[in-house]
Amino acid sequence: MLKNIEDRPRGHRFPRDQVLARLQRNADGLIPAVAQQYDTGEVLMMAWMNDAALNETLATGRVCYFSRSRGRLWRKGERSGQVQHLKGLYIDCDGDTLLLRVDQTGPACHTGRSNCFFLRVDGDEVVVTANPIIDPETLYGGTQTPNTATQRESDPT
Repeated sequence: MLKNIEDRPRGHRFPRDQVLARLQRNADGLIPAVAQQYDTGEVLMMAWMNDAALNETLATGRVCYFSRSRGRLWRKGERSGQVQHLKGLYIDCDGDTLLLRVDQTGPACHTGRSNCFFLRVDGDEVVVTANPIIDPETLYGGTQTPNTATQRESDPT
């Protein structure tokens, strides 16, 4: 169906459920979702969504992802309070990636930085390009166990 959309003019509408059903998911039923701050264009993070996360996000307006490390739905900010409110959801032309335009409360990254993309490749080096805007221990209440820290590294909240 997405191929049929390509030649349609601006403003043409399609039933949401039909388009979402045709999204290209990986073998685990997941689709990548890139979060972008709606008013500045800053790319905040990338995470995964399954159908339940996508449906919850659309129903509530609060962004929900699927945490691969936890094996369950993950509501952005459920521990840190740094939530994302959906402003717009866009589907790429291949139907295999989502762009979530969000209003992010506080930092998006578990490191306390505004976004997760703070490492820049510069020739044969990698440079840290931003400092945390909040200490991660403050962000998560200083109640981290080793297991929690591992989860944060692989799946920021």
